[in-house]
Amino acid sequence: MTTPDADDERRGEATPLTPPPADDQSAPEIFGRALGGAARRAGIDPDADESTARVVWSVIGGWRGVAESVLPLVGFVVAYTVTGELLLSLGISVGAAAVFTIIRLATKSPPVAALSGLLVAAIAAGLPLLTGRAEDQFVIGFATNILYGSAFLVSAIVRWPIIGLIAGFLMGEGVAWRQDRRKRRTFGWLSAAWAALFFLRLGVQLPFYFAEDIATLGTVKLVMGIPLFASLLAVTWLAARRLYPRRAEPDGADGTADQA
Repeated sequence: MTTPDADDERRGEATPLTPPPADDQSAPEIFGRALGGAARRAGIDPDADESTARVVWSVIGGWRGVAESVLPLVGFVVAYTVTGELLLSLGISVGAAAVFTIIRLATKSPPVAALSGLLVAAIAAGLPLLTGRAEDQFVIGFATNILYGSAFLVSAIVRWPIIGLIAGFLMGEGVAWRQDRRKRRTFGWLSAAWAALFFLRLGVQLPFYFAEDIATLGTVKLVMGIPLFASLLAVTWLAARRLYPRRAEPDGADGTADQA
């Protein structure tokens, strides 16, 4: 009599909790593996015994991450509201991003991570310099929300939800979660919720963009930035953890063997 594992091995198939070999993966599996690796690098570690708040704080990047996300925008909005000088305001925004880049490089952060924030700030500043419209500073953010929102929504519609791909490869399950109706439904709704967040930002912020109301637009973007992101991330983490309850350590896992 053969075991299921032996049958799987004979057929060359992966077991339910083992991702398929790297050379025999579909596009969603390759994408999921990349997303899972990115999530781990961002600070999401399902093996660590950490609270939800600590996980969310780690993903955000702590106080430095908050400062990097908030201060360049605050500098731009305040400077433009007070002076009306576009070049000065953009210079303050890009300058703040440059300071954080220097700090990251000085603290031995990976160059790509250190320079990415400065690059985004420079690109965001380029459009208003070309058009002379201060509100165009926010166009890159709009494009990002459209891109992310569409990706999450489409993934939920085609039943390959991005949250499922991330969770599956984080938990070493690959795409086996698709055989579990409860997981598939939960990951689908979570991906739809992330899509809703990105499109909600667009729906609220675009009217202020067309009204050229820089102060309100900047304030709304800040409010709908880290606070909503952190809240939805916490909900996602909690929901995913309920689907993957911690297993009890087997007897002898602490290095001692049971005596016969």
